[in-house]
Amino acid sequence: MRVTKMECALAISGFPPAPKTATVEGYRSASRFSPGTLVDNQTAPSAGRGLLALSLLWLSGASLRFTVLAVPPVVPLLHADLHLSETGIGWLSSLPPMLFAIAAVPGAMLIARFGIVPALIMGLLLNALGGAARGAVPTAPFLYASTVAMGAGVAIMQPALPPLVRSWFPARIGFATAVYTNGLLVGETLAVALTIPVVLPLLGGSWRLNFVFWSIPVLLTALLVALCAPRFGAGKGATITANRRWWPDWRRGVIWRLGLILGSVNAMYFVTNAFLPDYVTAAGRSDLISSALTALNLSQIPASFLMLPVAGRLVKSPWAYRATGGLALISFIGMITMPGAWIVFWAGTLGFVTAVTLILALALPSVLSAPDDVHRTSAGMFTISYSVAMVLSVVGGWLWDLTQVPIAGLLPVALCGILIVALSSTVSSAGHPAVAP
Repeated sequence: MRVTKMECALAISGFPPAPKTATVEGYRSASRFSPGTLVDNQTAPSAGRGLLALSLLWLSGASLRFTVLAVPPVVPLLHADLHLSETGIGWLSSLPPMLFAIAAVPGAMLIARFGIVPALIMGLLLNALGGAARGAVPTAPFLYASTVAMGAGVAIMQPALPPLVRSWFPARIGFATAVYTNGLLVGETLAVALTIPVVLPLLGGSWRLNFVFWSIPVLLTALLVALCAPRFGAGKGATITANRRWWPDWRRGVIWRLGLILGSVNAMYFVTNAFLPDYVTAAGRSDLISSALTALNLSQIPASFLMLPVAGRLVKSPWAYRATGGLALISFIGMITMPGAWIVFWAGTLGFVTAVTLILALALPSVLSAPDDVHRTSAGMFTISYSVAMVLSVVGGWLWDLTQVPIAGLLPVALCGILIVALSSTVSSAGHPAVAP
């Protein structure tokens, strides 16, 4: 059987073969995404295309954190070169999560207007260009402005990934979510772990080139998504045309409950990273700062791998959230009551359970929303979650200053664990009956 050049090119690109009677123009018009069209394929992709899609999801997940976590290791250099105060560093650190909350809904608008993959590419490009631009002009105002652009890019990417998972892997949502969350966790770990010992020596100690370096994989991911994103669902009945709705329905209680669950996870992570060093210092064990923070962050990686085979079965199981919320509360109690190396152990336990809950929470919009509502449900959830995380971080510091008791700074961790347990029934009793997770 003869295979035409056209059919070869289509096969390589991942498109299904055109009918023999179809013209080239007819094929193009049939397979083109219309603005606001969300693709949903109920047939599992082939092994090769499935692996390609998972690779793109993993790289996109890693790109959510490469540029953000490139900052903490070079904070001393920013102090020296830009004369930034601690307040200035505080503002620099708070800009990304602030943008994650503010720009999530505009990200949903882009998805509704242009489609999931184009919106993801826009977010990746803005993330990469804004991240690299932070080193272009060595002034504090330009650093802040380019950080805003980078944070906006990440904020657009985040609500694009849950509907992309729903579109590419409708029967394996939990697994695919675990894959891109693993990329996210590996991305933040690599940026923190490699910058000082590897990247800065290669770049002559330049913090400006460091920002460019960590933006390169994000830009390459954007190019790969643009060139290789699988085109599922070209057959009859496989596409769902969105009604162009993008504004979250804030009257739906499920959006608020999902936002509070994810916000509790984010708050536990941010609050512990912020106040654990000062807490162990106040306890007279400043020597444990590095090991405690390493345990908190590194323990997330094995958790993300362990969740790959089981996330799909646990995502709609209330007991899973009760278990992780309860373990978070136990970890908090352990950190404040058991001295010495036990603090490191309980910090690692807390990092493990927050990673597990994060993976489950990120899959919830895809399994609890109608296919054409996943993007705006995700946007609403991210807006609420990062707002909650920022508020509780401030509350932790305020409680510490008010009471002069170090434990008070970590109290939001206990509150969040209780909140996750209280909201656990949300995962099985609300939302649209979607597909198998």
